[in-house]
Amino acid sequence: MHELPRRNLVQAAFAVLAFACALPAAAEDGGVVVMTDRAKVFRIDKPADTVIVGNPAIADVTMHDRNTVVVTGKVFGTTNLVILDRNAEPIIDEVIIVRPSDTGLVTVQRNVARFSYSCSPVCEPTLRVGDQKDTFELTTQQVESRNKMAEAQAGVAN
Repeated sequence: MHELPRRNLVQAAFAVLAFACALPAAAEDGGVVVMTDRAKVFRIDKPADTVIVGNPAIADVTMHDRNTVVVTGKVFGTTNLVILDRNAEPIIDEVIIVRPSDTGLVTVQRNVARFSYSCSPVCEPTLRVGDQKDTFELTTQQVESRNKMAEAQAGVAN
């Protein structure tokens, strides 16, 4: 079996990474950029009747009223948003690019395992798609448990 020198593999990996990073930039020219776990509010000129999101796992779109659109990034990726008026005519037909938030984010890479921390100013584990599975699941359980306790203390019914 012929092995490529390690340097060639590293160069090839960087070339693939550079190409992959260029793809979202090309889509951004005509798209709307939203960070994960953040919302953006937009006003539209005509009242909306129908809202279509290409992949609701990537972005959530809510109509506050018929002229106010709220786009929330769920997981990084690209999808599209189409909003139609009452005559089924498009009001909006846009690409939505959801990017991971990098504000105060620290990523630790240990071999193939990735761990993410939100540091503002104290570092705490955070959930980010692509993190090490066991840590992601443990953090998810802890967050859900904490939220249930907070809701119980506030008297919120499930």
